[in-house]
Order: sequence, then C-alpha cells, then structure tokens
Amino acid sequence: MKITKNQSLLGYNSFGINALADEFVEVEHSEEIAQLVEDHFFENRMTLFLGGGNNIVFVGDFHGTVVHLANKGIAVVDEDSDIVTVRAEAGEVWDDFVWHCLDNQWFGLENLVAIPSSIGAAAVQNIGAYGVEAKDFIVAVEAIDTVTGEKRRFSNADCRFGYRDSVFKHSETQCVITAVSFRLSKTPHLRLSYKAITDYLSANAIANPTPKQLAQCIADIRWSKLPKPEVQGSVGSFFKNPVVTASLYEGLKERFPDMVAYPAGDGYKLAAGWLIEKSGWKGRTLGRAGVYPKQALVLVNCGGCDGNDVVRLANAVIADVEAMFGVRLQPEAIIVG
Repeated sequence: MKITKNQSLLGYNSFGINALADEFVEVEHSEEIAQLVEDHFFENRMTLFLGGGNNIVFVGDFHGTVVHLANKGIAVVDEDSDIVTVRAEAGEVWDDFVWHCLDNQWFGLENLVAIPSSIGAAAVQNIGAYGVEAKDFIVAVEAIDTVTGEKRRFSNADCRFGYRDSVFKHSETQCVITAVSFRLSKTPHLRLSYKAITDYLSANAIANPTPKQLAQCIADIRWSKLPKPEVQGSVGSFFKNPVVTASLYEGLKERFPDMVAYPAGDGYKLAAGWLIEKSGWKGRTLGRAGVYPKQALVLVNCGGCDGNDVVRLANAVIADVEAMFGVRLQPEAIIVG
C-alpha cells in the first residue's frame, strides 16, 4: 500500500482536471481497506474512494484523502450447464471485464461495452446503455464498512438499484465496494431493439449477429458519438435522461412533435441530449468547457478546463433547458468540491 502527499489527480479522472489530493492511497488488495479501518485511518478524515474516475468532476483541490481502488482479479465462483457466476474485483476495468466474459462465452453484458468505468463504480452507478443495466446481472456486491471494518455482502435487492442509482451513492451505507458478482448465461440472448443497433447491423449486412459482433456494433456506435477520454476529456453522459409525468409529456409532445421519449413506468423518459440540442447548446462552449458537437449529452474539456468551468457550463445548460421545456436536468456526473 502506497501513500503519497499532494498527489496530482490528472491521471485519475477522465475529464482531465488537474486537481491535487492532500493525501493519496493506492489500494491493491481489499484486505488493505480492512487494515486501514482497524488502524482508525478514516477517522476525522475527509475520504473519497476512487475507481477509474470516469464519472467525477473535481472542483478545486481535494482537501482530504483519496483512496484509489486498484484491486484486480476475475474468477468463476459457480456454474452449471446454463449459467455462470463470475466475481470481479472492484478495481478491474469494466470494458476489459465485458470482453473477457465474451471471450469465455459468458453472455449478457454485450450492450454495456465501451463504457468507461471500473467494476466497483459500475455497481455504484448502475451503469446502463441500449436497454441493459448492470443491475440486470449483478447477484451480489461485497463491501467493507469503513466505520466498523465489517465485511458485508449485499444481494441485488439490498443494493436498491435505480436509474443510475444504488444504495452505495447514499451516505448512510458507509461502505466501499471491493468486488461484484455477475450471473451470466452460456446461451446468447441478444437485445437488438434499439434503432441505432438495427441500422448498424443492416448497414453492415449482419443478419444474425454473434454476441461479439453485437458488442463491436455497440462499441462502434458509442465511439462514433462520444469522445474517447484519452483524446478529449469528458465523463461520457453528463446528465440523466429525465423522467416526467404522462401529462407533462403529452403537453410537450404537442409543442414539440419530434421530441424523443420512451415509456418509463407511469411516465416517460425524455432524451436529455435532444433537450440540450433543441435549447441551442450542441457544439457551443463556455470558457474552457463545451458541449460535444456529436452528442449534446456530453460535456467536454476544450483545453485546460477546470471543475469550475464544467459547473458553469452545466448550470447554464440546466437553466436554458428548464426555461424552454419546464424540465430540470440532473447531473449523472458526481461533482466533488
């Protein structure tokens, strides 16, 4: 376990913000977290547990301790002729894990390729794309209570998963995820209903895609619309798609017949990117932050951007969308500072 002072976080967040952490701890084994609790390390310390840093925006330096989870490992914990349960350590890279599963013919996660995340963050955020969410396959989450040091195991129901939400995003849990187990199928059950997917398959003359072909399709679609973090800093989708009542949706649909929306329970989920584009922000910049020209849901680093630039832009977008549609966007990104 390595502890450093005044550590730059530039290489630990995908937005490319050069904040400093007063103290930085690199954890390579989950047992080290339990040891830190036993040593009362977290008492009277402001602590941030960080995975890949793919969904975080630092507004200024972090005056506390950043604990970077770098624990690795993937193992089969149970299987039969139809189903396999795979356990992955929290520090594993999500996309590497998805392709590892495909290489071993463990299916279900194909629609979730090319999402920058760690395994632990995928559970915290309940990442999702193209009709699939992480919660659809998570069977258990292992964690350590940072107050008592107790090792805990959360069932899927215990995690209280919601839209880009889980119990781990709320302070009462006081736990850090150390590993996640997924139940996957040995038989493909591909989800192809999204128009972007069917259009891609048709354009590439793929009538009956294999799981790997579907995964490559998803990856190609995503990177055609989103900046790769190593090329231009971002956190991917910055805002959640808002869910509104049926009555509000119907009123908006009368005013905006081309509005993009999907049924969601008793209401409708609106496409935040569409709302942002219609409010005039697609491709615009404010200071050193901007709205990505290919996908209005994404805010990007236009060079030398800091967290205040991002927050100013986000607030301006939120205000204009609310003024035009009466809908208030909520960030999917986590703002720290």
